[in-house]
Amino acid sequence: MFRNKLLLSIGVILILITLGIASFGLAVRVNELNSPKTVKVACIGDSITERGYPFMLRSMLGSDFTVANFGVSGSTVSRDSILPYVDQKAFQQAKDFDPDIIIIMLGTNDANPEITVDGDEGFEEDYKHLISAFQGFVGDEQIYVMKSPPILSTNSAYNNTYLVETIIPQIDHVANELELPIIDIYGTLGENPDYYWDGVHPNKDGSTIIASTVYDFVFSEIDDISQ
Repeated sequence: MFRNKLLLSIGVILILITLGIASFGLAVRVNELNSPKTVKVACIGDSITERGYPFMLRSMLGSDFTVANFGVSGSTVSRDSILPYVDQKAFQQAKDFDPDIIIIMLGTNDANPEITVDGDEGFEEDYKHLISAFQGFVGDEQIYVMKSPPILSTNSAYNNTYLVETIIPQIDHVANELELPIIDIYGTLGENPDYYWDGVHPNKDGSTIIASTVYDFVFSEIDDISQ
């Protein structure tokens, strides 16, 4: 009799343990389902992106966001240049990242005739080609187009006049045609040399301003993604 009671007690204990483990597993799964998803942000651009604002933006957005830097130094929108962005590994990596938010800042190197001989030739079509790669995702991803910062350097082939009169108007036209929001980094930084290392690349202060501008502009529009 004692042996039967002992076996019965052990059986009850094992059942309770099994139920407890199952309940714990269910609770974990429920918590996973109820936890907010991490918003993935892809920063597309040239050296101004690769060595700049994404580091500050990552800190500003916090742990609910994954900010990935896909900047490539010297890269261009134009596919007829020394270094077209769409031909770089970072372009494919950015697509594989499957981002929720795509922030594109290209155009500075398109305003350098040593990199892009005919910066305006086919620029808009090439920009649409780049953007279309991200519009093809299945989801609610949002794409933001940024106007490149001013070029203050006077001892290089970078041409601010060309940027203002030729490149930026085409960026505006593409964004408006595709109904994409525009972040005006050119106007935000202005022609302030204190924000630059060399007249082309923003320094820490300039990059922080870019990150803050992106944060303020994008953060107010991401409620639908972060739910």
